[in-house]
Amino acid sequence: MKVGSVEKPGVLKLAEREMPGIKNADDVLIKVKRVGICGSDIHIYHGKNPFAVYPRVWGHEFVGEVAETGLGAKSVKAGDRVVVEPITSCGKCYACRQGRPNVCVDVKVFGVHADGGCAEYVIVPEANVHILPEGLSWDEAALIEPFTIGAQACYRGGVQNGDYVLVLGAGTIGLTVASMAKLYGGTVIVSDIVDGKLDYAKSRGADYAINSAKEDLFGRLNEITGGMGPNVTVDAVCIKKTFEDAVLVTSTAGRVVELSFNEIPSEIAPVHIIKKELSVCGSRLQTKRFPVVIGFIKSGQLSLAGFVSKVFPIDQMAEAFEYTEKNNASVRKTLISFE
Repeated sequence: MKVGSVEKPGVLKLAEREMPGIKNADDVLIKVKRVGICGSDIHIYHGKNPFAVYPRVWGHEFVGEVAETGLGAKSVKAGDRVVVEPITSCGKCYACRQGRPNVCVDVKVFGVHADGGCAEYVIVPEANVHILPEGLSWDEAALIEPFTIGAQACYRGGVQNGDYVLVLGAGTIGLTVASMAKLYGGTVIVSDIVDGKLDYAKSRGADYAINSAKEDLFGRLNEITGGMGPNVTVDAVCIKKTFEDAVLVTSTAGRVVELSFNEIPSEIAPVHIIKKELSVCGSRLQTKRFPVVIGFIKSGQLSLAGFVSKVFPIDQMAEAFEYTEKNNASVRKTLISFE
């Protein structure tokens, strides 16, 4: 079978491997149909992901058809169309006991800590597969995992009906945050410096779009919110200044959600957090958000149509990575197809 890997930083490799076989009672063998290229995959390719070990079969956003199951599998069967939840956890540490396996002390992310989905066949535990809604195309199905990231950010920020929600950054993840915040009843404000990204955010339901390179972000936010500021701010740009801005613009009793692994320290005077009694939290991966996103799709409230920018066959994996990087300002999601 064909497998795509990052052999070492800067080196992509398409190779042949033996197809994996069922070993455990809860094993599920999946014939992969699509795998998405995420920003973290690009970081792994460039050696900028501190958690990746090489060589590594990349890809944590993947969907496919169940080819075979172990004897103990009960929730899925051969022929089922599924999306894969790409993390495993120990189930015993403090985080796991608190219902937060996404930050388990021994969390493993497919495509990062363990081999991922860029392979014709992949074996995963039964607990990691979710059956797809009827009628959803493979291209659309591959977007479920990124939308769980947006759902997690909204969950961590406690987005409520009527909240003003500011999303800093209209890239792929920022767009998923904006879409989910709208579903939770928020008035959504998206900020970016690329007009095309802002136009797309508006087309997906964002209430306001601010080009912070052309407009006064703080002034516009005051206008929109009547001087209050956004109640929830999600930083999906993830640079030093955007985290600082997030703390400064957020309303009294508001929530700031940070998505970055950026190691550059920001300069925040504690007074800006204390005087407004802000809640500042991180959001990593997701926990129990797959059923949430799938539920919104089933109800017709969440449409994934038009989000995929381009699909490449597996034989053009290198071209797909190059396309994604060169068109960063316009690409929302690039997919690899194994069909």
